[in-house]
Amino acid sequence: MSLHQKIRDEIKVAMLAREAVRLSVLRGLVASFTNEVIAMKRKPQEELSDEDTLNVIRRAVKQRKDSIEQFTKGGRKDLADSEQAELNILQTYIPAMMSIDDVRAVAIQKKTEMGVTDKSKMGMLMSAIMKELKGKADGADVKTVVESLFD
Repeated sequence: MSLHQKIRDEIKVAMLAREAVRLSVLRGLVASFTNEVIAMKRKPQEELSDEDTLNVIRRAVKQRKDSIEQFTKGGRKDLADSEQAELNILQTYIPAMMSIDDVRAVAIQKKTEMGVTDKSKMGMLMSAIMKELKGKADGADVKTVVESLFD
């Protein structure tokens, strides 16, 4: 069963269990999936591939993280907490990301492989690492690691 279909099925489970937050998050995801399908110029009832589904979920995760940051800065702990609850639900659907230590190992290997020695080539190195770790590592973690290699 595809991830798209699994999430659709879990809406029914959330309804029966009367889990309001989970139901809201899942419905929002399915709406995002439909928007993505339409953006790809396909019929709304078609399913996304697992890769496209994960991309939509990752986008939703990033939005929640940004919202939490903004609400925390604005002193709205109540809103930040509700966004955190939604984020926790979304994160159950994406595979675990690599740890910073694993990203550092790949970055060091890529740096020596490409022969990058100065900060001016940092963008090329970052691009190569992101290409290799697409979907496996958080972009912010990769950026932090690459910047630390040139300090």
